[in-house]
Amino acid sequence: MFVVTGATGNVGRSLVRALAAAGAQVTATSRGISDADVPEGVEYTRADLVEPESLRPVFDGADALFLQNGGPSAHLLSPQDILDVAKAGGVGRVVLLSSQGVATRPGSASRGGTARAIEEAVQRSGMAWTILRPGGFNSNAYAWAESVRARRTVAAPSAGIGLPTIDPDDIAEVAATTLREDGHAGQIYELTGPALNTPRRQTEAIADALGQPVRFIEQTRDEARAQMLRFMPEPVVGTTLTILGEPAPAEQRISPDVERVLGRAPRTFADWARRHIAAFR
Repeated sequence: MFVVTGATGNVGRSLVRALAAAGAQVTATSRGISDADVPEGVEYTRADLVEPESLRPVFDGADALFLQNGGPSAHLLSPQDILDVAKAGGVGRVVLLSSQGVATRPGSASRGGTARAIEEAVQRSGMAWTILRPGGFNSNAYAWAESVRARRTVAAPSAGIGLPTIDPDDIAEVAATTLREDGHAGQIYELTGPALNTPRRQTEAIADALGQPVRFIEQTRDEARAQMLRFMPEPVVGTTLTILGEPAPAEQRISPDVERVLGRAPRTFADWARRHIAAFR
């Protein structure tokens, strides 16, 4: 049986569907999960990674765990306690959704320090482990959905600087493969898309999927910072703006790991935009 934490997130939701479609027994868990969040026949339990004891009944009898790294609440986690409870329940394999920033931004508290501590706990757990380190998600473009719907505009900084953002469904498929198949223990996979995506090109892809023009407005760093501070803590905003505007070479590297695991190239941003264009109409 597979346990998926963060099951209502961009990756977790797709992973639950992929495992269920393959006929696997799945228990999905997150803080506010409900019937509407899971496919028919999938069990779900409300639990909180910040409270490891709430996960004890979820892990009982499980074989493998997909561990989401906590996102904005990562600094509140006690990863060793979570893993101890999982191991006591019978879990022998763990796949961790981590961050590319562990390698590229080791000095960042959110992307480097906290995420690295969680990785190290997984590596010490005594379970067979695999770590997934994605870069930026294609689904971050949802931040533009309201302005595209209302005004047919996208506002973003660093118009011509590209990053190899990845489709969350590709991350989910890699996670499903590494949970179900042998041969991935002890591996760290860096997950990226197949090409560099600039904000301007992403806007063009959304416009193509809509079949209507969408105007791109380049923000200054200060304008972008003010907007991001509405929903991100200040240290995360600073690191994010640096990645968007002055990415390290490693953050622009296109990794072969998705194709290595899945036997196919990762999906493009244009494909993601076509599949999710309803959010922008």
